[in-house]
Order: sequence, then structure tokens, then C-alpha cells
Amino acid sequence: MDQATGQHQGSGPDVRDAVEQWEVVSSETPFTGKVTSLRTDEVRMPDGGTARRDYQVHPGAVAVIALDDDRRVLCLSQYRHPVGRRLWEPPAGLLDVPGEHPLHAAERELYEEAHYRADDWRVLVDFYNSPGSSSEAIRVFLARGLEPAEGERFAAEHEELDMELDWVGLDELVRRILAGQLQSPTLIVGVLALHAALHGTGDGLAALRLPDAPWQARPFRP
Repeated sequence: MDQATGQHQGSGPDVRDAVEQWEVVSSETPFTGKVTSLRTDEVRMPDGGTARRDYQVHPGAVAVIALDDDRRVLCLSQYRHPVGRRLWEPPAGLLDVPGEHPLHAAERELYEEAHYRADDWRVLVDFYNSPGSSSEAIRVFLARGLEPAEGERFAAEHEELDMELDWVGLDELVRRILAGQLQSPTLIVGVLALHAALHGTGDGLAALRLPDAPWQARPFRP
């Protein structure tokens, strides 16, 4: 016990995100698109004044870091028009079915985008993609025990018709991320989280959450 602070040595503050909702004085939706919308809220600030906050209302998404027995990760190259780049990403997709279990969405995306199935699923990491301007929440799964899916391949359309698939070593991905050569947020977060789980202290991948772990940002049916 540290006599000056009253805390056990080596302990620190309880650092974790918390739910908080400031008063919304007024709200409007000036634009509604096919998947997302733009909302404008007038929010009561701590000093009593108000401030305008414009942000994207997003249904959320899932992504899959699929790891094979040779420690390679399944990656897809896809054109992303808003940034004018072709990015290497993991299989991923929207949570556009209200209340859908995120694991079911992840299984679907792995099948549709890569024609694979997995026997072993874990939650790798949860994050908000851009919390200052969007409500998008993303859950990244780790998938292992991979096998090619049975049956016909999913009929791709639009930008998915031009996707490329490759298997890349985990250490090579980490090197390229740190070199600034890979910039997809889901790939960066997922790969670095996996690397940390494998090389950190403790129980490694066995310590990862089960695939039905609660997700406060996007509650789902069990």
C-alpha cells in the first residue's frame, strides 16, 4: 500500500469507457441515405451553453481477422471511393439487420467475401471508428479453424466484383502497418490487437472474449 495515495503499488485508475449522454436541446436529420444519415444535435454543454454537433448515424459493422495455421491473415483488396485508394482489409460488413447477432453477421461476411467458414470464433476487439463524427461501432472477430465453404460461391456485385484475396503473414502485416503502407482501420486495429494478444503476457488467445460477449454499443439478441 502506498501511504501517500492509499492505493496498492502497481495499481492505477480504473480506466474504462463509461456511458454518458448530455442533454440534447434540439435535433434534426437534414439527410437520410440508404444506410446512414446525417444528424444535427444542439447539445447542452457543462457551462450551461449549447453547441452544435453534426455526425453520421451508422448501424455499426463487424470485421473478421481470419488466421490460418501458418499465422497468415486473410486480406481483401477493395477500392474505397471516398479516400481514392484501393485498401487491403479483412472481410467486413454492416450490421444492417436490427438486433442481429454480430457473430452471425461475421460468419456471413467471411462466407460471402472469401467463401470460408471457421470453427473457432473469439471477440478480438471493439472500437468506434470515428467517435467525433460518427456513431459507427465495429466489433472485430478472430476466426480460426478455417476451411473453404461448401456450395456455390456468393454472387458478388458492385465494388465486390473487383476484390482481390490474398493470405499475408501476421508479422509482415505489422511491419507494413507501422511503415504506413496499410491504412484500413479495421485491418490496423485487428492485426495489432491480435499481435498484442499473441505476444503479451497472460493466457494469449485463450483470454479473448467468447463470440457472444456483450457489446454495449450494439446490443443484440442472444
